Amino acid sequence: QVQLVESGGGLVQAGGSLRLSCAASGLTFSNYAMGWFRQAPGKEREFVAAIRWRGVYIKYGDFVKGRFTISRDTSKNTVSLQMNSLKPEDTAVYYCAAGYRGDGSPRITEYAYWGQGTQITVSS
Repeated sequence: QVQLVESGGGLVQAGGSLRLSCAASGLTFSNYAMGWFRQAPGKEREFVAAIRWRGVYIKYGDFVKGRFTISRDTSKNTVSLQMNSLKPEDTAVYYCAAGYRGDGSPRITEYAYWGQGTQITVSS
């Protein structure tokens, strides 16, 4: 079965950095767009970043403003999210998602598989 396992979350001070990783198994990784979403308490799930299933197309949420970088390693079946200049408002559970031959869409419905999420807390 398909599994997406996130790692790298934790507590960080404002202005700090974290790197999230998502290990995928049970699927042909190169056939999937990979995305990161987040959900803060009491808020809807929000698009963070995505990378197309092939090619180099990448999209970020408007709030990212150059602070985050998504990348994928097809040889290791992993997708990463490097997050710099973190702010308290970045506090949320971050989810990895996979969408078959997706174009890197910000739409939640484009992703069939989801990880369990990893908590990021940014203190002020």
